[in-house]
Amino acid sequence: MASFKDQDLTDAEFRECDLTRARLIGVVMQDAVIDGLVTNLVVNGVEVTSYVEAELDRRYPVRLLLRSADPADLLQAVRQLRAGWAETIERLRAMPRGSEQQRVGGEWSALETQRHLVFVHDSWFRRCCLGSTEPFTAIGLASEFVPDQEEQGLDRAAAPSLDKVLAARDVQGAELERWLSTVTADQLSAPAPVPAGPGWPPYARGKSVLECVQVVLDEEWAHHGFCVRDLDLLGS
Repeated sequence: MASFKDQDLTDAEFRECDLTRARLIGVVMQDAVIDGLVTNLVVNGVEVTSYVEAELDRRYPVRLLLRSADPADLLQAVRQLRAGWAETIERLRAMPRGSEQQRVGGEWSALETQRHLVFVHDSWFRRCCLGSTEPFTAIGLASEFVPDQEEQGLDRAAAPSLDKVLAARDVQGAELERWLSTVTADQLSAPAPVPAGPGWPPYARGKSVLECVQVVLDEEWAHHGFCVRDLDLLGS
């Protein structure tokens, strides 16, 4: 266990770190930003996660739909998410040329974010919900820790245009809407038909179809928020 005592961690950045059961005692924390999977967070003796979650639900009512097990709710959520992305892409197109490729604070650019969501759809929806064994879309972008990317169909040297990526995203979005318009609650509660053998995500086995499709929707919502945040910074 690492222990930091009397250390100046001003401007420190912890990226992709597991801070489970971390204890910050007697610290000074001003203008700090925490962005990640946070549960059971206690600040000065007060468990604050429930407050944060309630405020996020108030600001973004679509989150309530994302947690539903009703196919109609999930379909409505997809439509709202796609509408939100359409507004953001329109805003992006109105920004200076090349803005879609600009990174902010080491985060993915808007174009990279769109490519990542192509990968999320292929892996968590097509593979896990539909049982597809087809290679992933080559222009999709996986996180560095995903193994065997080329073997799964990804082209790590790909440099597609925004229009090409958005065309793929439109096809995927329409596919997801069609599926949700016909799937039943019983089908959602069934075990995910993850194909045997290697492939991403390896930890999807044992999950339900609903859990897998909710990963897709959660990723859509979260990455849209990241993208909007970064576009705000680029435009400031």
